[in-house]
Amino acid sequence: MIYDLVVIGSGPGGYVCAIRAAQLGLKTAVVEKDPTYGGTCLNVGCIPSKALLHASHMFEEAGHGLAPLGVIVDPPKLDLAAMMKHKNETVGANVNGVAFLFKKNKVDAYRGVGRLAGAGKVEVTGADGASQTLETRNIVIATGSAVAPLRDASGAEIQIDEKLVVSSTGALSLEKVPQRLVVIGAGVIGLELGSVWRRLGAQVTAIEYLDRVLPGFDLEVATRFQKLLEKQGFAFKLSSKVTGVKHEGEGVVVSYSSVDGATSDTVAADVVLVATGRIPYTQALRLEEAGVALERGRVVIDDHFATNVPGVYAIGDVVRGPMLAHKAEDEGVAVAEILTGQAGHVNYNVIPSVVYTSPEVASVGVTEEDAKAKGLDVAIGKFPFSANGRARSMRETDGFVKFIADAATDRVLGVHILGAGAGELIAEAAVLMEFSGSSEDLARTCHAHPTMSEAMKEAALAVAKRAIHI
Repeated sequence: MIYDLVVIGSGPGGYVCAIRAAQLGLKTAVVEKDPTYGGTCLNVGCIPSKALLHASHMFEEAGHGLAPLGVIVDPPKLDLAAMMKHKNETVGANVNGVAFLFKKNKVDAYRGVGRLAGAGKVEVTGADGASQTLETRNIVIATGSAVAPLRDASGAEIQIDEKLVVSSTGALSLEKVPQRLVVIGAGVIGLELGSVWRRLGAQVTAIEYLDRVLPGFDLEVATRFQKLLEKQGFAFKLSSKVTGVKHEGEGVVVSYSSVDGATSDTVAADVVLVATGRIPYTQALRLEEAGVALERGRVVIDDHFATNVPGVYAIGDVVRGPMLAHKAEDEGVAVAEILTGQAGHVNYNVIPSVVYTSPEVASVGVTEEDAKAKGLDVAIGKFPFSANGRARSMRETDGFVKFIADAATDRVLGVHILGAGAGELIAEAAVLMEFSGSSEDLARTCHAHPTMSEAMKEAALAVAKRAIHI
């Protein structure tokens, strides 16, 4: 049998690509090395982390957020096993759903490690060592990403045992709440998972190499967000690099110094979470042997997701751009459409990012720093949730909305939100930016919404100096 398309990897990019290709009439197969479908996102990333973020937020609300509303309850008790059961059931429902969609859309699924084996060939090696070769007209590499290694001062890689020194995978399955948790890296993953265990009772210290949290997000938003986390109990060691992680007794001692090496210190922990980023997963694919060009570990593609080798494409975390599940999904749909003669495309300017902490942080488009670096003439408008009636009624007044627009045309270039519901509110801005809308357009869109999107309207109007509540 010769396939029209073989997709290596069944994460959000891979499974969406395979299903869409099958729906468009291509004979399609997918190859997955892990026991379940869905990749990192569904199994040990986005989905289980959101399940624990929600559950831990409910625990925190029960303990601290209900009494001011007149709801009096006994102090809540944590049943961590039940919380983990909720997480596991959520994961199971999602990965089983992918398996169902493969079957429904007649996508052939193969278990094993997929490798390029020459022109139009993918070798699949199963867990038992047996291998088979699939022939195909096209190949899509959608193998996602892996945890970036962390090295100590000597250059040795710090070993992750998923018990005392954990990656995001281990941090999602701890058997008990650590009294002291050290998070190495103050990016999205570190702050989300740190938030989970902080709400459940851990003392959390985050060590970050840069002089700020949330690299890549708007600096004003990140700075305000850090202050809110500190009020919640987070401790931050910024402009600091980890020089060693040593097991001591039943715990771990983390050594760190200032980036310039002027000062050094240690901090003890029961668990250390390594959250210093992710790298493209291209191991064992034999890409170099097949002649596929790589740049700093990423697969090089053109504007149509094609590599330099005819018939080989790549999407998701293994290629340029943000490592986001919804970005990979859009690319998966686009490449499937391209392979069937359609004009598949992705608008990378309107891909939102969300940090699912409490409060949430959401962003789409350029930051103020991006705009200044590009020499753009911009107008900036802001509106605080503390002046929003709905936010006050919910006791969710932390944060603000920030708009960045072209000063000459009023076209929205970026929107940044710190506050409750930011992950939902950012969709309004992303949709508007998809159609090159202005801040006036967004203000009219939000005008009749009896929700906190009223703050979006006021921030949009502030760009044109028309807001009445600033």
